[in-house]
Amino acid sequence: MRAHYVMTKDVVAVTPHTTIEKAAKIMLRMHISGLPVIDDAGNLVGVVSESDFLRLSESGTGRKHAAWLKFFMGPARAASEFVHERGRKVEDVMTQKVISAQQETSLADLVDLMEKHDIKRVPVMQGKSPVGIVTRTNLLQAMASLAHEIRDPTADDEHIRERITRAVNATDWRPIGLEVSVRGGVVHLHGLITTDEARRAAIVVAENTSGVKEVYDHLCYTYSEFLAESGKDTKAAG
Repeated sequence: MRAHYVMTKDVVAVTPHTTIEKAAKIMLRMHISGLPVIDDAGNLVGVVSESDFLRLSESGTGRKHAAWLKFFMGPARAASEFVHERGRKVEDVMTQKVISAQQETSLADLVDLMEKHDIKRVPVMQGKSPVGIVTRTNLLQAMASLAHEIRDPTADDEHIRERITRAVNATDWRPIGLEVSVRGGVVHLHGLITTDEARRAAIVVAENTSGVKEVYDHLCYTYSEFLAESGKDTKAAG
């Protein structure tokens, strides 16, 4: 699946000259945490997000540097921070280095971009103009839909039973005398176990098998384990 399949196409954007107050109100009204910034020619020139508003002087959260640090920062850095903290327009606070993707970028590459750069949204470009935006929410929705849409043509009851049986029997914790029955994608597990961890592991194998709709656990402790548990209960009661 590619970016153009999952992206939001009706992109809400602002210009560099949009006031910070207006941008903030748009984000609140639209319930979004960031906006692409587009110039008069329709080119993407930046992104403004919630984090860009954190150091505004009105909020009392402006940076306070020691005198010695100001010396090493130099006048250019100090001037830049002054503009960012006291600016009135989006161009004063926006992030100019934008991480973007193309319409054919895969979901895996989009996830890599977001993780690598620790960002929540990626504009999707056609040339220099954005045609959409992919957010983490878009990716989650796409992955959820894939789980329902992709069907395994061999996920009939008999194949399901064989796969679960083979997977569980290949482990060191396999239940004794394991029996798996499947009907209409509903799985029933029978057998003897020695620990609760083995029970949960067998259930997880079944739940992760393609085509399974529901799992019923009929696994029982072995007789020796049952006696051990009963002995503990008797001592506790005494």
